[in-house]
Amino acid sequence: MKRLVLASASPQRRALMKILGLPFVVKPSAAQEITTLKGSVAGLVKHNALLKARAVAALEKSALVIGCDTVVYSGDRRLILKPANLATARKNLKELMAKPHWVYSGLAVVDTTSGKAITDYDKTKVFMTPLSDQAIDRYHRSMTPLDKAGGFDIEGKGGIFIPRIEGCYFNVVGLPLAKLAAMLKKFGIEVL
Repeated sequence: MKRLVLASASPQRRALMKILGLPFVVKPSAAQEITTLKGSVAGLVKHNALLKARAVAALEKSALVIGCDTVVYSGDRRLILKPANLATARKNLKELMAKPHWVYSGLAVVDTTSGKAITDYDKTKVFMTPLSDQAIDRYHRSMTPLDKAGGFDIEGKGGIFIPRIEGCYFNVVGLPLAKLAAMLKKFGIEVL
């Protein structure tokens, strides 16, 4: 089996990769993501995932490099990315709690030997229960919102105010495992 390389520094993605039970190494990508929505959200996250995967693939000899990009889309052509500070994190979370929103993750797998690359994406609709400003502040003191798209974590205390999702849970965490397993199968890697 070719060496698997995860082109991400995300601890959430690293933990999800371990669920697959395949050996892998982590090499974070330094590629500059595009954060302005000009076309579709799906196109944006696939593009960014491929940028990240290709940047790391250029440094590898015989590997499959996995790139991923996750954004939160509130509708109205607005992306909610990682917040720059706690004030922005609170403002974004209040907006997300006002109505359902979508989490998009783009995936790219690049074979450094053949140059073959495939991309795909997943999206999940997320419903949140509104919280008071004080509850949001308590929540943000219990986790780090600045390193998460949308500034929330469904896998932690965020699960308390997310009563329902439509779609892949792992996509909301940051790496849609079923989609990734199907993509790896196209390169001859069976997860199960």
